[in-house]
Amino acid sequence: MKIQTSLLSIALGLALVGCSKNPAANVPAANVQSATNAPAAAPASPASSARTFVFGPPNSSIGFTGSKVTGKHDGGFRQFSGEFTVVDGKLAGAGNKVVIDTTSLYADNDRLTGHLKSPDFFDAKQFTNAVFETISVETGATNAIVTGNLTLHGITKQISFPANVQVAADSVDVTSEFFLNRHDFKMEYAGKPDDLIRKEVVLRLKVKATPK
Repeated sequence: MKIQTSLLSIALGLALVGCSKNPAANVPAANVQSATNAPAAAPASPASSARTFVFGPPNSSIGFTGSKVTGKHDGGFRQFSGEFTVVDGKLAGAGNKVVIDTTSLYADNDRLTGHLKSPDFFDAKQFTNAVFETISVETGATNAIVTGNLTLHGITKQISFPANVQVAADSVDVTSEFFLNRHDFKMEYAGKPDDLIRKEVVLRLKVKATPK
């Protein structure tokens, strides 16, 4: 009996060692509202001082980290384009937009790259673009709260997330790290029974926009 108990303890210990830490554990979650509560972004009010800034690779990056019980994988998108509107030296609340080419998705493993593009996840052949457009940008003492409509995998939801926003005469810099629940966008592939894929996906944004 003691031998069986010891073997069980060893097996449990090995199982715990084999479980990887969730990369989303210390990252803020995006606030996601249902599609029915996601209003269309209001157009930015015209202003004589409005300036347009544009961004895309290689000066900007959109990366992600997904994980499962035994480990994690990093990836991102090679092609995307976007623009910001700055009014009176501040980032406009509505109308800032980014369009991501989901067919440009890459991961740190070629086989995984193909799987992520398949119908199990992004279904990039059918849903070639993901689009995010802001509704509001609330500036705080240190961070801003960005709210907008995200269309991903054919589903539109309103999300809010923290970001650091820096506006200068010659650039707009935005950085952010947060996680989304992929199930909110009907990406529900579970993975292997003994190596389940976590639903939390960490997104990392590093954007440098320059005057158009």
